[in-house]
Amino acid sequence: MAPPLLKTAFKQVKVLQSFYTGGKCALSGDGRILVSTLDEDVILTDMETGQELARVEGDTEMISTLAITPNASHLITCSKSFTMRIYTLTVTPTGITATLARAVKAHDAPVITSAIDPTGTLFATGGSDGLVKVWDIKGGFVTHNLRGHGGVISALSFFAPPDRNAKKWRLASGADDTKIIIWDLSTRKMVKTLEGHNSVVRGLDWSVDGKILVSGGRDAVFIIWETKDWSARGQVPVIETLETVGLLAPGAKVGQSEGDNSQVVYTAGDKGSIRLWSSSTGKSIPMAKTDQEDEIVDVIYSKKTNSIISVHNDQTLLVRSLAPNLPIARRISGHHDEIIDLQYLTSNDSLIALATNSEDIRILSPNEGSFGDIGVLKGHSDIAICLDRDSTGNWLLSGGKDNEARLWKIDPENPLQHERFTCYARFVGHTESLGAVALSRSEPNESSSFPTPPKFLITGSKDSTIKRWEVPKAPEGQNNVIIKSSKALFTRKAHDKDINFIDISSDDKLFATASQDRTIKVWSAETGETVGICKGHRRGVWSVRFGPSHVTASTVGGEGAGRLLLSASGDKTVRLWNLADYSCLKTFEGHAGIVLKAMWLNNGLQVASAGGEGLVKIWEARTGECVTTLDGHEDKVWALAGSRDESIIVTGGGDSVVSFWKDVSEETREERQKEEERKVEQEQKLANYIQAKDYKSAIILALELNYPYKLLNLFTAVINSPDAEKDSIIGLKSVDEVLANLKDYHLYLLLCRIRDWNTNSRTSNVAQRVLSVLLRSFPAEKFVDLKVPTRKKTEEEGEGQKKRKGETMIIKDIMEAMERYTERHYGRVSDLVGESYIVEYTLNQMEEAAFVDDKKVARALVGKGQVNGIHDDDSEEEGVADIDNNEEEVASEDEDEDVEMK
Repeated sequence: MAPPLLKTAFKQVKVLQSFYTGGKCALSGDGRILVSTLDEDVILTDMETGQELARVEGDTEMISTLAITPNASHLITCSKSFTMRIYTLTVTPTGITATLARAVKAHDAPVITSAIDPTGTLFATGGSDGLVKVWDIKGGFVTHNLRGHGGVISALSFFAPPDRNAKKWRLASGADDTKIIIWDLSTRKMVKTLEGHNSVVRGLDWSVDGKILVSGGRDAVFIIWETKDWSARGQVPVIETLETVGLLAPGAKVGQSEGDNSQVVYTAGDKGSIRLWSSSTGKSIPMAKTDQEDEIVDVIYSKKTNSIISVHNDQTLLVRSLAPNLPIARRISGHHDEIIDLQYLTSNDSLIALATNSEDIRILSPNEGSFGDIGVLKGHSDIAICLDRDSTGNWLLSGGKDNEARLWKIDPENPLQHERFTCYARFVGHTESLGAVALSRSEPNESSSFPTPPKFLITGSKDSTIKRWEVPKAPEGQNNVIIKSSKALFTRKAHDKDINFIDISSDDKLFATASQDRTIKVWSAETGETVGICKGHRRGVWSVRFGPSHVTASTVGGEGAGRLLLSASGDKTVRLWNLADYSCLKTFEGHAGIVLKAMWLNNGLQVASAGGEGLVKIWEARTGECVTTLDGHEDKVWALAGSRDESIIVTGGGDSVVSFWKDVSEETREERQKEEERKVEQEQKLANYIQAKDYKSAIILALELNYPYKLLNLFTAVINSPDAEKDSIIGLKSVDEVLANLKDYHLYLLLCRIRDWNTNSRTSNVAQRVLSVLLRSFPAEKFVDLKVPTRKKTEEEGEGQKKRKGETMIIKDIMEAMERYTERHYGRVSDLVGESYIVEYTLNQMEEAAFVDDKKVARALVGKGQVNGIHDDDSEEEGVADIDNNEEEVASEDEDEDVEMK
């Protein structure tokens, strides 16, 4: 039987990240696009799926107000830098593209509030300078400058008549001078000044027919104004500081009394709930009591989706259906803060629990397309720090800074909404905050319709003690009563410093504790006595996990049949320990920072670890090698968990991001195999083209395969071809034609190759010839405007370095590199030409010198009788006579030359 294959590739399939950190929010007319501020940036989010459609970078100053047109054609933002930016929005297959159309200085002071008219034509801004401006959105210019307030503008609202009669357009403005001014936009004049509030006006809204105007302020009242004579129908006290007020569309039935067909007024403020009122009577519409929420800072009414969204001070958005009691349809967390811990829930991993540096524990769905919280576990009075689940996933244990642990019952299939997530029991006894909790691993009673609670739990605290608690049974007929347990089965002084993690073995016989005192202790779950101590880490230990029962020391290359323990430490290492003698069996090194979490993977064959540098590493347990690294966080990765089938790894970090990683090892192996087979076929085809001297096809294929060496050989063969065509720059017209019709992607690759070849004097001739063809074939604008096409696994560097997604090589840099080396080659050739004259002169001088020396040698030889094979005494005279005759001939020739020259 073949061993299981390693998990070597993971793909980030889903990301839950922050999109709102406070301030103004806006919604498109169809209710699909939510616009929110994230620090200095603006995020456009799909309300159905939670997908980030666009991110508009700010100018380093906080966004003070924003708006989106009803048809989502334009986005307008105002920042504290006094700048207003207008963006045009274009829907693309991957999201929305925001293009800056205009940026202007809106006011001489920060813009505090804004409003957009129902047609998406005009945009009003109110600044702290007391000035109201109306802008044409498409043109980006001011149409109205309205002066009249004596303080900061705090509320604006347009009225556009149903018949769109321009003469009836109105604008209402409120300020901290407690006054409301009505402006006629056709005449640019003040119609009326309304006085009735005693504090800042925070909300203004018109009825559809324009007959009434409702206003609300921080004086805890709202006023309904009759527009026919601008009289106040009466002040309605709401006994809370109002931050917003508005009118629901006519016909909305949200629990008003029988026969009351008037428009409904909604108000919201510091009490954290939306209240409804009848506009005709001014009386409150009765609503069921709900859980206390944080202060409401804004309310967005969507007529299209028949819902109302309350924006709370804790960056939570509650989507409520327009029905009696305004039931919460969805809870959306705009900002999770730091993800401290997380756990999968239910038997099929359909939910996930997050501890987010808050006293509330959020329940979310990991399924694609799910946006918002499924539920919230409220009960801790301070930050929840640690989580653990039982074997069924229907029981969740949490520990917090309030010194207590809570056991939660998770029953998402319960038809009763309020019984799906309930607190079952509290465990109180520690004197300091809890840093680690663990539940029994034993399987529950299968005869029960719902899994029975775990048998026991272990808690560890900053007070250096551990406690074992027995989980009590719920009293008969009192399932909704929270059981309080204050007596532990045993308490032990465990470590000298904080306890960071606790894990219980699969058979419930042992449990291990990891501490900041650099040690790991193994305990008997029955007696609470220490069984063994693992020493070796040089920093505090952050995580410890018992290995699967079938994984032993021999499994990972050690000796013996001892079971294993996995630990992660602040000394940047992950270690395996042999429980037979509590010795360190193997050390995994590779993290650049502290290792905060570690867990077993792939049925014990591998290990996953999360580090403080924001990386998650997957290790092979036997060899200790890192097979892959997951990079999806910009801060410490505090949380790490895996699904039951080990196909998904989920991570959470200090950057408020939750990442879901899917195992795609099998798909990657299959793709790699297919790629190798395709590569072999292409290489064979390339060899056939070269053999047949089909340079045209060979060059295209070599570019496609990105084979620089073979491409160089092809061009060299063409240039040096004995059949070169005179009218061709490179040697063959067909090759010139190929180069003149290259696509952008191939042109870019060839420019990269030319740049590399041009750096070497041996290949610079080829580079210059090919470059000459390109420069003659394409206009200069082609190279200036050339953009690097994005293609999977494109090697854009000459050395074969793969560039990251989104990185592009500027063509200008390539051209400058070629220019520098070309100048160097030209200078070298110029030097060679100059040196060639010196060589020629030297050779001429050497030739003359050699000629004179030959005559001397000849005379000497004649003197010895060794010329022309004559060795007797007569040879000297004959030889001398020959030389003399030659000299006479040469002299006569010189005389003839002199005569000719004269």
